[in-house]
Amino acid sequence: MDISLLEPIINQRVSEMSENLIGSEIIKLAGEVKAKIAAGEKIHNLTIGDFDPSIFPIPKELKDEIIKAYQNNETNYPAANGIPELREAVARFLHTREGLEYNTDQILISGGARPLIYAVYQTILDPGDTVLFPVPSWNNNHYAHLTRTKAIVIETSVENNFMPKALELKPFISEANLIAVCSPLNPTGTTFSQNDLTEICDLIIEENKKRGDTKKPVYLLYDQIYWTLTHGETRHFDPVSLRPNMKNYTIYIDGISKAFAATGVRVGWAFGPQKVIDKMRSILSHIGAWSPKAEQVATAQYLDNDDAIDEYLFSFKNEINNRLTQLYKGIINLKNEGYDIDAIAPQAAIYLTVKFDLVGKKTASGKALNTTADVTQYLLDEAKLAIVPFYAFGADNKSPWYRLSVGTTKTESIDELFNQLKQALNNLS
Repeated sequence: MDISLLEPIINQRVSEMSENLIGSEIIKLAGEVKAKIAAGEKIHNLTIGDFDPSIFPIPKELKDEIIKAYQNNETNYPAANGIPELREAVARFLHTREGLEYNTDQILISGGARPLIYAVYQTILDPGDTVLFPVPSWNNNHYAHLTRTKAIVIETSVENNFMPKALELKPFISEANLIAVCSPLNPTGTTFSQNDLTEICDLIIEENKKRGDTKKPVYLLYDQIYWTLTHGETRHFDPVSLRPNMKNYTIYIDGISKAFAATGVRVGWAFGPQKVIDKMRSILSHIGAWSPKAEQVATAQYLDNDDAIDEYLFSFKNEINNRLTQLYKGIINLKNEGYDIDAIAPQAAIYLTVKFDLVGKKTASGKALNTTADVTQYLLDEAKLAIVPFYAFGADNKSPWYRLSVGTTKTESIDELFNQLKQALNNLS
C-alpha cells in the first residue's frame, strides 16, 4: 500500500494577496545569470542595481566609523525613528546640500529605502484607494499589491526620457490619493526637468485646493535615492524647492545606499509632513524595520564630514560616469554602423537606457526572435550580455528598451563586451 494515501489532506490556503503576489523578473533573470556563471561562462552582468565592493567600496571614513561603533558596543535597540544624532546630521545634510529645511522630528530613519516606501503606502492609502505611478519604475506595482490598493499606471515615452508629464497624470488626478515618482529614475537614469516637475507640483496643489478639508489630499512620494549621482550638466530638482506649498504633501525617500555605494549598510531616511512621518514611524516600529544602531552612529559621524563626502562623491561620480559614457559611445557607434540599437545619453544614477530593436530577426540557426524575452535570452546566450528589459519594471512587454547597470562593471571589460555584442548582432538576419 502507498503510505502517502494514508496522509491527511492539509489545507494550506493563504491570503489572496500573498497567493497572487508575483515574483521579481529581475531576481528570476539574476538566477539564470548565476547559473551560467557557475557553469563556467563569462557573463557581462549589467543587471544588478548594486555595487561590487571591490570596485566601488564605501567611503573609508564611513567604514572606519562603523567599525568604531561596534567596538564601542553600539549594538542595542535604536530609537524607533532613528537616533537623534543621525536625524540631526540628516537635517544638516539636507540644509547644506539641497537647501531643504526639515527638523529632526520630520525625519524618519529605517533599514534602507524599501521599508520607508512600504510605510508611505500603508500610511497614505486605505484598501481600495488609488495610487498613480509611471512605468517603467521600480516596484510600485508590488507595493500597490501588498497594500491592496488600486494602481493606475502611466506608460511613459522615450520622447520625454521616460519621465511622466503633468498632462499624462491630469486625467486621473481626481481619483488619486498618492502619486509615486522617482528622480533620478530607476531603471532609466533619467531625471525630471525643472518645468515638468513644477507642472506636476502645480497639478497636485490645484487638486488639493479643490478637495479642501473634506477629502483626503493627494500626496506625492518622491524617491530621490540617486539624487547625488548626476552627470554632466544634469541638475536634480525636488518638489519643495520648486513649490514650497508642496511641503504639506511631499514625502521624500533618501539614504546612503546609492550616494555612497552602501547598499548593504541599510541606512535610509524619509522626511515630510509631521503627521505622516509620525504614522510611518509607528508602522515601522511594529515590524522592526530600523537601521542597525552601529550603522546609524557611524552615518551620523560621516554626514558631518563635508570634506570626506566631497572627495568621495567627486571620485565616485567620475568612475560611474566614465563607465556610462563608454557604454553609451559604444552603443551609438554600433547604431551609426547600421545596427538596430540606440541609447539615451547618461544623465544620472548608475543606469544607461538602451534599445535593442531586434524582434523579428532570425538567429544563425534560423530561430526567430518573436518577443522581447527572446531578444533578452539571445543577448544572454550569444553576446554573454545580461541586461534587464523594461517590462521587468512594469512597462509593456513589447518594449524594446533595457536597463544597463554599471555598479559591477570593470572598465577593462567593456571592449570585450562590445566585441561579443557586435558578433552576436552580425549573426542575426
